[in-house]
Amino acid sequence: MKRLAIVLIVVVASFCLASYAFAGAVAPGATAKCNNAGSITIANTGGGAGDRGEGNASLWKSSNFTTVAISLSPSADQGFSTNGGGAAGNGKVKMASKFSKGKTSVTLTGQPNFSRGDSIGDLSGEVRITNTGTTGLSVTCG
Repeated sequence: MKRLAIVLIVVVASFCLASYAFAGAVAPGATAKCNNAGSITIANTGGGAGDRGEGNASLWKSSNFTTVAISLSPSADQGFSTNGGGAAGNGKVKMASKFSKGKTSVTLTGQPNFSRGDSIGDLSGEVRITNTGTTGLSVTCG
C-alpha cells in the first residue's frame, strides 16, 4: 500500500512539473498560468482571412497586480501599399523599403532585479495569460 502511495505521489508531481513547463494551447477566451517562470513564450497558432490572423492576449502578473496587452499579428501590414515602389512610396524617394509584417511569437524573459517591480520583465509569482483574440495561442512556460 505504501508503494502505491509513493507511485501516486510521483505521478502527480510529474504531471504538475509537466504542466508547469508547457502551459499548452489557449483557445479564444481561455487562460493559461505560469508560476515563477524564467521565460514565457506566446505564439500565434493561426487565423483566417477575416481576422487577418491577429492573436491578442492579456497578461496579469501577481507580483505587482498589473495587466499588459500583447498583440501578435503576423499577417497585418498596417495598410501600406506594397506594390509600385514599396511601402508608403519608398520607391519614389529612392529609399530602401522599411515595410515589415507583424511578429508570430514573443518571448518574455524574467528580469529579477527591478527596484519597483512594475516591469513586464517581472515574471515572479503567478502570470495569467488570457487569450482575448479570435485565434488560438500557444503558451510555453520556461
